[in-house]
Amino acid sequence: MKGRIRDIVCIGAGYVGGPTMAVIADRCPDISVTVIDMNEARIAAWNSDALPVYELGLAEIVRRTRGRNLRFIPQAEGAASIAQADAIFISVNTPTKTQGEGAGKASDLSYVESCARYIAEHATGPTIVIEKSTMPVRAADTIKRILSSGKNGGSFHVLSNPEFLAEGTAIRDLEKPDRVLIGGENVTAIEALAAVYRHWVPDAAILRTGLWSAELSKLAANAFLAQRVSSINAISALCEATEADVDEVAGVCGADTRIGLKFLKASIGFGGSCFKKDLLSLIYLCEFYQLSGPAAYWQGVLDINEWQKRRIAAMAAEYAKLGGGVVAILGLAFKKNTNDFRESPAIDICNQLLAAGIRLRLQDERVDAGDFAKTLVDERKAGFAFFPDIGQAVSGAGAILILTEWDAYAALDWTALARLTAKDAAIFDGRGIVRRAAAQAAGFKVFTVGKGQAPN
Repeated sequence: MKGRIRDIVCIGAGYVGGPTMAVIADRCPDISVTVIDMNEARIAAWNSDALPVYELGLAEIVRRTRGRNLRFIPQAEGAASIAQADAIFISVNTPTKTQGEGAGKASDLSYVESCARYIAEHATGPTIVIEKSTMPVRAADTIKRILSSGKNGGSFHVLSNPEFLAEGTAIRDLEKPDRVLIGGENVTAIEALAAVYRHWVPDAAILRTGLWSAELSKLAANAFLAQRVSSINAISALCEATEADVDEVAGVCGADTRIGLKFLKASIGFGGSCFKKDLLSLIYLCEFYQLSGPAAYWQGVLDINEWQKRRIAAMAAEYAKLGGGVVAILGLAFKKNTNDFRESPAIDICNQLLAAGIRLRLQDERVDAGDFAKTLVDERKAGFAFFPDIGQAVSGAGAILILTEWDAYAALDWTALARLTAKDAAIFDGRGIVRRAAAQAAGFKVFTVGKGQAPN
């Protein structure tokens, strides 16, 4: 195989593939980077000024590199690129299976397997195939088996290079990563990929492991982060019952260097495309290997997250029913600075409120209203409406529920908004960003997760 990577192809132009390849192209002007995807509308968006992914700094990087050493093309036109590639990243969805063995927990590798067949069909030379998608342990065995069926005489080395991006800070995470993980069995292939990252990442931050350790490390890392969120959310309920302050409790715990402060912010629960899916995959793996204790432990982390969403929704519903049954929802994205709402807590909370007969007025800074509406179960589509303006969204509402920590929501003029809401309106601050004193001075009752009882 070649000792240097000069030509990269990435299959998958989603939230991981697009930004990752843009940064590689930006930091490695001597490397040609091609991103292919079956979704031609998505490719067209990457070639326009309206990118399909919103991340701070991403548009500027794409403008710098697109047409220089970065291009986006439909998969139907990608065969020649695959044939000449030195390295091919697989960056497609690995959703939870909906049918068959492991349905509801195990990862569905059908998209990955399709990519492997596509590579086997068109690759011609020594090629490094890189798992960028989150994979269950030993998924590389399946990829290897498919690649070996190729008829073009291509030879392959499979590496695991999982992403550790946080949406909303993805570009920063790519440009200044805590670590880059490369797992594999062939030292030459590992070092060839490491050389790409060394264009901007110190070698000490590039971790080399075995293939199976790399695959498991991504699942384990996300499980550990999810566990911290569920831990502080479990404590938040106890804080409310005992009149303790969850931020003060978290501050004391976080001052212990063995614990640290990160991911100890009480909230409505975690969301996004990774945590729930990866926890389910980890639970399935534990069950598959008959590790019932660990399986139950990680299931508990997931159960706490679902419980937190249910109890916040129930609080808001109970209060809203006293004042007209209208709730303004501020924030649909699962976190700020992203337009992604996959597995957002807002979905379950909105559906629970709709099921309770509450009418919803919805607003978000980036999420597409039409796309979000498809996640709501109100068949008549009469129980909710979207508003681009915050003032319009809260008009007539008896309760305001903040579900995303957008900066705009942290700086709201509560005195002005109080003139628009129903009398005795309450704010349910699911992200701990409301200026409590200012909101109370404007006449609002305020509930913040982990800080006292809900209003009644």
